[in-house]
Amino acid sequence: MHDDKRKLVYTVKELCRVCYTCVRECPAKAIKIINGQAEVISERCIGCGNCVKVCSQDAKVFLLTRTDVKNMLQSGEKVAALVAPSFPAEFTEIDDYRRFVGMLRALGFSNVFEVAFGADLVASRYKSLLEDRSGKGYISSDCPAIVSYIRYYHPELVDNLAPVVSPMVAISRVVRKIDSSLKQVFIGPCIAKKDESREIDEAITFRELRVLFEQAGIDHFKVEPSDFDPPHAGRGAIFPVSRGLMQTVNIFDDLIEGNITVAEGRIGFQEAIKEWETGNLKGQNLELLCCEGCIMGPGMSPGGKRFQRKTYISAYARSKVTAEQIKKWEENIKQFSDLELTRTFIPDDKRIPKPTDDEVNRVLARMGKFSSRDHLNCGACGYDTCLEHAIAIVEGLAEVEMCLPYAIEELHESVQDLAVTNEKLAKMQQALKQSEKLAHMGQLSAGIAHELNNPLGVVLMYSNILLDECKPDDPLRKDLELISTQAERCKKIVSGLLNFARKNQVKIEQINLKKLAEDSIAGVVIPKNIKTNIVCRTSNLMANVDYEQMMQVLTNLNKNAVEAMPNGGILSVIIEGDDNEVTISVSDTGEGIPEENMDKLFTPFFTTKGIGKGTGLGLATTYGIVKMHKGKIEVESNADKSKGPTGTTFKISLPRNSGINFSDNN
Repeated sequence: MHDDKRKLVYTVKELCRVCYTCVRECPAKAIKIINGQAEVISERCIGCGNCVKVCSQDAKVFLLTRTDVKNMLQSGEKVAALVAPSFPAEFTEIDDYRRFVGMLRALGFSNVFEVAFGADLVASRYKSLLEDRSGKGYISSDCPAIVSYIRYYHPELVDNLAPVVSPMVAISRVVRKIDSSLKQVFIGPCIAKKDESREIDEAITFRELRVLFEQAGIDHFKVEPSDFDPPHAGRGAIFPVSRGLMQTVNIFDDLIEGNITVAEGRIGFQEAIKEWETGNLKGQNLELLCCEGCIMGPGMSPGGKRFQRKTYISAYARSKVTAEQIKKWEENIKQFSDLELTRTFIPDDKRIPKPTDDEVNRVLARMGKFSSRDHLNCGACGYDTCLEHAIAIVEGLAEVEMCLPYAIEELHESVQDLAVTNEKLAKMQQALKQSEKLAHMGQLSAGIAHELNNPLGVVLMYSNILLDECKPDDPLRKDLELISTQAERCKKIVSGLLNFARKNQVKIEQINLKKLAEDSIAGVVIPKNIKTNIVCRTSNLMANVDYEQMMQVLTNLNKNAVEAMPNGGILSVIIEGDDNEVTISVSDTGEGIPEENMDKLFTPFFTTKGIGKGTGLGLATTYGIVKMHKGKIEVESNADKSKGPTGTTFKISLPRNSGINFSDNN
C-alpha cells in the first residue's frame, strides 16, 4: 500500500448534474460544492462509498486498482488472494464456491485464503473485551470507514475503539506466518479497504474482479473446482451481515449481549455515536457498520437485494459447520491463538471550527431566512436543516444557491426582471424605429417645405393684392377669398413641416410645472361636459425647460384629449418627479386609440380627424420637442371596453436640470 492517503473517491465533472444527493449521503460531509460542481475533499473522505452508490449519473467514481493487480499477477511473483466473506452474495450465479476459487487460480493467484478465518480470530478477541466487566465501552474497529470517521470527527472517542485489527489484517498476518514471500491482494466489497493497512500489497473490489475475469475470458463453467487454502473459516463466514460480528463471537450470555448496540448505515451509526457521547448509551458496546452490512458495500455490483444476499451468506455459513469441519477449524484456531492481533489508533482531528452565530445568521439572511418560520428544512440542498446548510456555507463547503426555495425565488425575480427588460427593449426598439422613420420623414419634409414656401408666398401676395383691388360686390371676390384662405392654410402646413424637420433653438429657463400645466389648459377651449384636474405628486415643481415649446406640447396633448371625449369626461395633468427627472402625464377618459394606430401616432400627416380638421403634425412636432429636451414620450391607451375603462395617457419624462446649453442652436 502507499504511504500517503490516496484519493479513494473523486468526481467526473462532466457527468455531475448537481443534484446534491451525494452531499446528503456523505456522513463526513466531505463533498464541497464549487461553482455548482460537487467535488470530493479527499482529506476529509472516509472512503465509505455512499456517494458512489447513490450517484445516478455515475459522476462519483472510486479508485480503480485492478490494473496494478493485473501487473502483479503477470510479474511472475506468487500472489495470494484474500477473499472477503461476502463473496457468496456477489457471485450468486456460481452454485459451487469451489468454482469461484478455481476462477481465482485461473486468473493467476497462487493461493486463495478466506478472510472469514481472520474474522474468527478477531471475534475471539472481541469476546474477551466484551466479557471484561471493567465498565469501559468499546466501539468495533473492523469497519475502516467507521474507524476513519471516529479518528477524523470524534477524536475524543479514539480510546474507545476496540484495540483489535480487522479480519483483513488478521488473515494477512496468518498468511505471512504461513509464507512470508507471498504478495497479498484483498478482494472484497469495500472501498475503504484500499487504504486501511500497509500490511497487504493491494486491494480491489468484487466489481473490479469481475472486470478482470471478463478481460481474461474466465468462465466458472470452464475452470477446475478448487477449495480455499487452509486455514478454513468457521462462523466467520456470517461476518458480512448485520450483527455478523456478534454471531461470529457466538455470544449466548444474555447479560453480555444486552450490552451491545448494533447500528448500521449512514444515519444509524451517526445517531449511535451521538447518543454514546451524550451518555444515553452508558455501559454499552457499539457494533457499527457504515453500510447496511458488508453485503451492501460500494464494491458490490449495484442493484442487489439486501435480504436476498443475506440468504446466500447464511447458506454458505451453514455449509461450514459440519462436525468434521468444526474439528479442523478448532485446530486452526488453536494454531494461531498466539497471533498478535492488537492495534492502536491515533486521532486525526479534521473538524472545522464552528462558526459564530453572527456568521451563520448573516448567511441565513442572504437566503431570506430571518426567523425559524423561514427554515423549511426541506433537505433539497443535501443538508438536513437550513441551519446545517448555513454552517456549511460559512465553512466553505456549500453555496447559497443550493437552497431550492432561495433558487426558486431568485428565478421568479429573474423572470420578472427579464419581463421588465423585454418590455423596455420593445419600447426602445419601437422608439428607434420611430426615430428612423421621423428622420427620413424630416428630410423629405424639409425638402418639400422649402420647395413650396416660395410659390405659396407668391400666391398669397397676389391673391391679397387682387382682393384689395376687387370691389366688395365683385363676383370674383369670393373666389379670391377662397384662394387666399387655402393658401394661408398651406403656409401653416409648410411652417409645421419646417418646425418638425429642423431643430429649433431651445431657450431653457426655470419654470413652475404646475403653472405650465394651468396655462396649457387655459389655452384650450374646454367644453362644459369635460372636467379638468391638475395633480401634483412632488413637492419640487421647478424644472429647466423651454416654456414656449413645452406649452406647445401640452396644448397639443390637451386638444387631442378634449377631442377624444366628445361625450364628456375627465382631463387630468399629473406632475411627478424625483431629484433627477420630472414626469408630466396627460390623461383622458375618452374613446381611446385603436391598437392598429398606436405605431403611427408620431408619424407626420397621420391623423384620425376629418378632412380639414387636422394636419397630422401635432404629435410629430410634440415628439421632436421632447427629444430636443433629451426626454422621452410614451403612450398607453385602451379602446376596448371589454378590457376595462377606455382612455389614453401620454407620459412625458424630462431631465429636471437639462444639460442643454441655453444659447446653443441645437
